[in-house]
Amino acid sequence: MVDASAVRGLYVITDTTVNHDDELLSMVRQALEGGAAVVQYRDKSDAHERRRREAEALLALCRQYRALFVINDDVELAAAIGAPAVHLGRDDDDPARARARLGSHVVIGVSCYGSLERADQLAAAGADYLAFGSVFPSPTKPEAVPLPLATLAVAAERYRQPLVAIGGITPDNAGPVVAAGVDAVAVISGVFAAPDPRLAAARIADLFDSGAAGGA
Repeated sequence: MVDASAVRGLYVITDTTVNHDDELLSMVRQALEGGAAVVQYRDKSDAHERRRREAEALLALCRQYRALFVINDDVELAAAIGAPAVHLGRDDDDPARARARLGSHVVIGVSCYGSLERADQLAAAGADYLAFGSVFPSPTKPEAVPLPLATLAVAAERYRQPLVAIGGITPDNAGPVVAAGVDAVAVISGVFAAPDPRLAAARIADLFDSGAAGGA
């Protein structure tokens, strides 16, 4: 059984606007070889057959590397392939409905953006981990409101659930984020747009292995 304690370290999110199929698998494999502990499959297109094919292939790859595989947004896809985790945003199912569909063994993560009030509500509703951001300006969500590192530190003291920081995080700026006390940092372009994704992943993963996470 997978539990939320698996949400720790480098949490990579796929960029399926650029990579698909074999190329996508190659990029994710490099991130896993660099030390990624969590992989989220994020694809908001309506290409259902391709999305299921890619999700199944990534699930198998994550099992090979003993990493947690997360489906973004799509509870039905997660149920169809037996994914061990799903991540829900503002416009997705609430944790209670997702739990009823997926069962008690599936890890359910949620986006809290910069709101501790939202995090309170979702934690009470049964979310297994809480994601906060955007920590830095993000090319994926340029409209996101920046989140002070002090808010992450407050959240680290406030919640028993693992905390994930997201938004504009790279190997060069991840150190202070990890030091704020989060359990994981979520990265897209900071790994997948790097010249060497394996090395970029390793630089971030090493921050956790070296104890830079402070109280996390």
